[in-house]
Amino acid sequence: MSLIGEPNPLERRDVIKFDRLARLGRMIEIRRVEEAIQQLFAEGAVRGTTHTAQGQEAVSVALAAATEPSDSVTCTYRGHGVALALGMKPETLLAEVLGRSTGAIGGVGGSMHLCDRSIGLMPTFAIVGAGIPVAVGAGLSSKILGSNAIAVAVFGDGATNIGAFHESMNLARVWELPVLFLCENNLYGEYSRIDRTTPFEDLHRRGGSYDMDSRSLDGQEVESLTVELQHEVDQIRATSMPRFVEVKTYRFAGHSRSDPATYRPEGELDKWLKRDPIALASAAVIADGLLDEGAVEALDKQVSERVTEAVGVAVASPEPALKSMFENVKADS
Repeated sequence: MSLIGEPNPLERRDVIKFDRLARLGRMIEIRRVEEAIQQLFAEGAVRGTTHTAQGQEAVSVALAAATEPSDSVTCTYRGHGVALALGMKPETLLAEVLGRSTGAIGGVGGSMHLCDRSIGLMPTFAIVGAGIPVAVGAGLSSKILGSNAIAVAVFGDGATNIGAFHESMNLARVWELPVLFLCENNLYGEYSRIDRTTPFEDLHRRGGSYDMDSRSLDGQEVESLTVELQHEVDQIRATSMPRFVEVKTYRFAGHSRSDPATYRPEGELDKWLKRDPIALASAAVIADGLLDEGAVEALDKQVSERVTEAVGVAVASPEPALKSMFENVKADS
């Protein structure tokens, strides 16, 4: 599968808004890219660490389908899926992870620092919860400018225990800012299970402390989640008021590439593997007569070949010049 003629990031983003099969394909792409990153890390090709999100693909794709490129999205160091869902090309993301000059920000950020303002992706953050107040700032900017754009803060369950989360929720509500607080509750804050760090698991309840409309959603069914998130986004645009959505999901891998996740209770992973979002979406398109099993397998093969080619392109790309460390340090006057 050649990269020649591959849609640009905006076209890649746009297609998943209207095409159910494209949403399935994008989830498969995210999974295969994450697997490729794990392999590249094992081969010693990745500097630093990586944090993958196999199992959470439906959240990223549903969010991208429900929002617009003019919206601003901040997310965590586990942001590969969000970046790809919003439209970043696999070779661009992989090049950044590998520290190549053709990467999203020239190869100087790596796995945890991705950005493409053209598709609405603000810089991703290596500090837990650090993107939440930045999203509030983007929401304030939108309100001041009279824009119809909203801001989205994507964060994990562990971030709901930090001060920046509560300060951001409070400020967004008091100032009535168009912000979607989207919590990916995958039950683990790094290596700690939620029942060891938080008094309850239904985190959407925390929105009530700020008189904020809040709800919990299933994060494994991409189509229903897309509809529900579209509703949330539409309400924020209509009212310019913040909303808090907790999405129940699960990461199949450990916290980082070197984490075998032996701390998980016996049987927990197996339970969630039965709700693999890609398997659920594949079964649904077959049941609805959109594809047969062979066609789903063919789609997986086609996407996998595309990702393999993207890996080759990224690996062959040049490293940044030494002078790159001095670029983009300050804005030109």
